[in-house]
Amino acid sequence: MSQIPAELKYVSSHEWIRDEGDGVVTVGITDHAQELLGDVVFVDAPEVDSEVDAEDEIAVVESVKAASDIYAPLAGTIIEVNEELEDSPELVNTDPYGDGWMFKMKLADAGDMDSLLSADEYADEIAED
Repeated sequence: MSQIPAELKYVSSHEWIRDEGDGVVTVGITDHAQELLGDVVFVDAPEVDSEVDAEDEIAVVESVKAASDIYAPLAGTIIEVNEELEDSPELVNTDPYGDGWMFKMKLADAGDMDSLLSADEYADEIAED
């Protein structure tokens, strides 16, 4: 059974979002998503300072099974990427909610966080998979 931390927000495309305050969020893929992908072998991170819209394809995760697009959960600007994933992409598998985070972004509108799924709502969605 996948871990779904209650303090995070989620989107249906399997990204998690942690509110860091001041309109900044950290984004990664969920435990469920990394289980579906299998062993992650490469992460193509978004470019720092790029402006993105919600649902834009901004990164790619490659595993032994397939490549999967990563989407911006909300509109904003990428302010940091997890450079550790370049040398250690397996962090996505071993610690998806910690060291396996993918990027940080400054939201265009922090109020957009209200549109994201709660842990219970995300759990209901993946139960239907």
